Amino acid sequence: MDTINPLLITIPESFETERLTIRAPQFGDGAMVHEAICESIEQLRPWMPWAQDVPTMEQSEIGVRQARVHFLDRSDLRLYLIHKDSGKLVGCSGLHRIDWQARKFEIGDWVSTSYSGLGYITEAVQGIANFAIDQLEANRLEIRCDSINHRSIQVAQRSGFTLEGILRRDECRTDGVLMDTMIFARVRGVEFGV
Repeated sequence: MDTINPLLITIPESFETERLTIRAPQFGDGAMVHEAICESIEQLRPWMPWAQDVPTMEQSEIGVRQARVHFLDRSDLRLYLIHKDSGKLVGCSGLHRIDWQARKFEIGDWVSTSYSGLGYITEAVQGIANFAIDQLEANRLEIRCDSINHRSIQVAQRSGFTLEGILRRDECRTDGVLMDTMIFARVRGVEFGV
């Protein structure tokens, strides 16, 4: 495989799905991220190690700015899910644990409580998967989730990902209990075109 410096890869700043504008972080996004985290902290705590404490507004803006830097250096591609009609932050997703040589990406996500259960995350994951396949020439996409996180399992299944395996007692949940990690994947030549 040809090796390319990720800094030379042109990545669009945004793209759209039916109801969402999916875009890279921008300086100043901290306020909307802070609002969504504060609203959703109880639903995020069981699944997100970073959501054990409510961040300050300043911490939220610092996180956004760090995400912007990572987007620009191509080490992590956080993406914000913005509702087209209201302009509100629906949630956050992105392409993580990137291996540019293999063109392998992991999709992670969280949703703001007021938008939960309305299909926005499935829509976003499908859009991000298509973006990764078409724009970034992805060979492999993964979704990893706790075996008791039924919503994440359903998103992976609805988005055409195949369960490849379960890593038993792989890591600790936020409450310290060992969890089983389910690995779902879509692979070029199998679940999407050659």
